[in-house]
Amino acid sequence: MKQTQFSSNFTLGILGGGQLGKMMLYTTRKWDIATYVMDKEDTAPAFQGCDVFFEGDIMQYEAVMEFGEQVDVLTIEIENVNVQALQDLEDKGIAVSPSPKVLNLIRNKARQKSFYQDQQIATAAFEVYDQPNLSHERDYPFIWKSAEGGYDGKGVKVIREAKDLNNLPKVECIYEDMIDFEMELAVIVARNYDGEMKTYPVVEMEFHPEANQVEYVICPARINLDISDRARELALKVSESFEHVGLLAVEMFLTKTGELLVNEVAPRPHNSGHYSIEGAITDQFEQHVRCVCNLPLGATESTVASVMVNLVGEEGHTGKVIYDGIEDILALPGVTPHIYGKKETRPFRKMGHVTVVASDVVAARELAEKVKGRIRVVAE
Repeated sequence: MKQTQFSSNFTLGILGGGQLGKMMLYTTRKWDIATYVMDKEDTAPAFQGCDVFFEGDIMQYEAVMEFGEQVDVLTIEIENVNVQALQDLEDKGIAVSPSPKVLNLIRNKARQKSFYQDQQIATAAFEVYDQPNLSHERDYPFIWKSAEGGYDGKGVKVIREAKDLNNLPKVECIYEDMIDFEMELAVIVARNYDGEMKTYPVVEMEFHPEANQVEYVICPARINLDISDRARELALKVSESFEHVGLLAVEMFLTKTGELLVNEVAPRPHNSGHYSIEGAITDQFEQHVRCVCNLPLGATESTVASVMVNLVGEEGHTGKVIYDGIEDILALPGVTPHIYGKKETRPFRKMGHVTVVASDVVAARELAEKVKGRIRVVAE
């Protein structure tokens, strides 16, 4: 009777009802794990797939406490949650993954970057300020990042001259070196409570030049074996330093000189792992459930070359959504769309993704380009 996860008495709780929560439910439905989800909107993508939906604010202490006391294992699908409530729930014996300690480090980019420095993990040089500061000695251009709340390209700006610091929010922030990189890579690390760890293959990320959000994820990354091995080793070092439980997506820069620098991490399923639903033996969402329920980890090997294409709202379109061209991409071999179920679109909002699989990564990337050209996320 070691495992209680497969019993009618076990409940998994997920804070956040977005697309990551929805895709976690693919596994809980498959395994018939009772799942509670909390989000402040009952139009959230995960609403239809869970057993019980709680309408509440995951940043509100009382709401998170009330929700968490009703589950056996509690996890997240977004970092912006009430960490104090998670700490108090953990103190009451609820299994919380990632732990509040880890989440508190990661959700604030200033603390996260300082942690890498303390652990002697290679990262871009930086300074931390209480608010944007004109009195600095670093050369232009550099990167400004808000310490908290940034995502999908928000809270990040290239500072090319002093006037670019005007009108930025008066919040804690980082000034960071702009890295002359060859490409951006990511490695997902899985770790359960027993300390079993596995890494997924290294993926390559191509970003939209304006929105600064991932446009394509390519697996395997187009790098040599030495770089791949070093990237996976670096990701393991980061994971071991945090001692997290669950998935940890480690984003990194490969510089023009072959150095690997950690950019930032996410302690949950991540955009860089969406390809795994069609492209890996164990997809990242099932793996996350395995981790937080302390089950044996699944195999992480790829079964086929994959490219993930993000579907985001078109510029100039806000309102009820239409996926123009979905019939065209469904007619293409090896193409699987995942629509998140958000009822309204806006420019650059993540509305879904498409996985493209093929015999090799070159063919998959070429097909992904066709997909990108044939589908548009627009408003009625």
